[in-house]
This record gives sequence, structure tokens and C-alpha cells, in this order.
Amino acid sequence: MPENLAIRMRPKNIDQVIGQKHLVGEGKIIRRMVEANRLSSMILYGPPGIGKTSIASAIAGTTKFAFRTFNATVDSKKRLQEIAEEAKFSGGLVLLLDEIHRLDKTKQDFLLPLLENGLVIMIGATTENPFFSVTPAIRSRVQIFELEPLTNDDIKQAIQTALTDTERGFDFPVQLDDDALDFIATSTNGDLRSAFNSLDLAVLSTKEDTEGVRHISLDIMENSLQKSYITMDKDGDGHYDVLSALQKSIRGSDVNASLHYAARLIEAGDLPSLARRLTVIAYEDIGLANPDAQIHTVTALEAAQKIGFPEARILIANIVIDLALSPKSNSAIVAIDKALSDLRQNGNLPIPRHLRDGHYAGSKELGNAQDYKYPHNYPGNWVQQDYLPEKIKNADYFTPNENGKYERALGMTKNKIEQLKNH
Repeated sequence: MPENLAIRMRPKNIDQVIGQKHLVGEGKIIRRMVEANRLSSMILYGPPGIGKTSIASAIAGTTKFAFRTFNATVDSKKRLQEIAEEAKFSGGLVLLLDEIHRLDKTKQDFLLPLLENGLVIMIGATTENPFFSVTPAIRSRVQIFELEPLTNDDIKQAIQTALTDTERGFDFPVQLDDDALDFIATSTNGDLRSAFNSLDLAVLSTKEDTEGVRHISLDIMENSLQKSYITMDKDGDGHYDVLSALQKSIRGSDVNASLHYAARLIEAGDLPSLARRLTVIAYEDIGLANPDAQIHTVTALEAAQKIGFPEARILIANIVIDLALSPKSNSAIVAIDKALSDLRQNGNLPIPRHLRDGHYAGSKELGNAQDYKYPHNYPGNWVQQDYLPEKIKNADYFTPNENGKYERALGMTKNKIEQLKNH
């Protein structure tokens, strides 16, 4: 049999896709695109192993378009150029662009016109939320679909198909015990690729019995499954749910729960997700109440990523405890969101002339910078003048929190300035 089971089991048409009925079920958007032969570029995002590549290959198989793959992390621009030439020659193709959030600017600039003229139908795949990780230029030219986690029943259905489909699955008899099937379905946390790989290992490492059947028991299955999938999430919560629970536990100052969810991610070896989420927490939830925690977090996580596991767990433990028990403040994120809301409502309002750049030729004639007062020339390094655009000159975005001494000091400074303004 060629290739591993996960590759052999990739669907050749829409009907063979496991799960994702909200996208490929009867009457749903991707099925409609395929049936009407009106494909458009899209980004599929969700955890690993739940069918991003499968949907792409199913689309390509159903539409009879040529199907090519490109990995943004490892493939070169030359490879992208070759794909573009093939698309021009053949009149179009489907491109699975894996790890699209890692696509650098040079490759993005090359790709954009291909998306514009429709020669390349791009199906981007990413585990990162594209609204945060993919550039607006790409996002504006595609539809974005979130893939739902596969259920235990979805995994079981796929495994049963592998056991009975002699063309794509196993072309010899395999007997899988019910408890072994239940184990693989629950322990792989919705990751079908992991389920297929574990089953493949179990079957190929098991000898035939006297009747030519390979019998897979629970014990064999347990010894064929990667530990990280067992321990990552035994109770069926998704990867993003664990990250969410970690942040909410730290925000709620529950140090024990925070350590529990951190332990799940440590056991799964997911240092990148931990580092990203803990950095966000330090600035979003602790914020100005304890700025030292941010310095500790960034420094420790940089070191953790250099030394790796298992020692990195020590640094992470320090950070998680520090963040969980630090005073909390979200005043900074609230303030910037208020400013963004004003901006979106009012647009780019004219900047007061005394704040504009006065260094270039002709700027003085325009009246730029002429009436600017240099604060350092005044007592207390402050002087009354308007900084905001006229329409929103009285806007007040930042409301200091009283939880930490640093932010209390910022609040006192803000109050002092307000008093001077009103004097």
C-alpha cells in the first residue's frame, strides 16, 4: 500500500469529507460553490487534523481542477512562480496554501494578482485565527470559514471506513475491538490525522493470526497512540478551550486552575501557544496594575523557548503563578478600544495645525507647527494646548484602575493634568 493511511484516506470528492456539514452538507456554502462550479478563494482555520487539507483535495477532486500544494513556511517563491505558470497554461488550478499565516510579504505581493484574476483558487489553511494572523490584503480577497471540531462519532465513522474501504484503507482483514475504537475516538481530541496515524501504526505492527486477521485490542491501541494526544485533553475539550480556560483562570486569580490548564499545555508540548497566550494575558489582564509582570513574562518566555521542555516548565510555572496572583487591570485595552471606536465612527479627523510636521519645505506657509508650545520649556513640563482633533477634543478614553500602585500613580498624574486644564 502506498503512503500512510492518513494520506490514502483523503477524500476524493465532497461526499467523502468527514464532518464539517455546516460547510459541505447539502445546501451549504462550499457544496454550493462546487456544484455551481463557482469556486472562490477561501481560508479554512481550526485545530490540526480536522480536515482542512481534506476539504481542499475534495474540492479539487470534485471540480477536476489541478490541485497543487504550497507550504508558506518551507516552500520558496520559485515554487510559487512555477505554480503560477502552470495556472496560466492550464487556465486555473486549486492551490492549498498551508500555514498561510506565515506567508511573507514578497510571496503575498506575488500571490495577490493571481487571486484577483481568478487563475488561482487559493484554499488557505491555518491553525491561527486569520482575523489576527493574516494580512488585510489577503483577507479582503477570500472567504473565511471556521472548521468545527470533529466529534467522537466522526472519528469512529472515519476509522470504520478505513477498515472496510479496501481501496483507500487496508486491503487485508483487520479486527478492531469496540473498546479500542472508543479509546482512539476519545483520546485523539478530534484530530483525525492522529487517529489515522495511530491506527496505521497499530495495524502495521501487529502480526496476522492463524486466519490472516490482524486483531487490534485496547492494549495495542493504547501503546500506539502518542502520549500528547492522550494527555492534552482527555475530557474532550478543544485546544482553544484549554487556552481560553487558562486565560480566564488567570484573569480570575485562581492560581490552582491556572496551573492545571498550563500543565495540560506543557504535557502536550505546546510551548508556542503557551508563550503567545501568556504574553497576551500579561498585557490584557494584568496591564498597568503590575507592569513588572509583563517584563518578567516576556523575559521568561524568551528563555523558555530557547531551552525548551522539560526545563521550560519551571519558567512557565513562575509566570503563571505571578500572573494569577498579580493585581488585575484592563484599563489599557478598554482605553484603546474606545479610541478605535471613535476613529471608526468619525474617520481620520484633521490633525490640529500646531501638531503637524513643520520641517519640510513649504510647511510654514501652510501654517503647520507655528503655534506649537514645547512642554519642556514650561514649569512642570506641561502647558495648556489642544492635542485632539476639534470634533473629539473632549474625548476621555483612559479610566485608571486602583488595584496597583503604578496605575494609581498614573491616575494621580491624569487627575493633576485635568485640574490644570480646568484652572
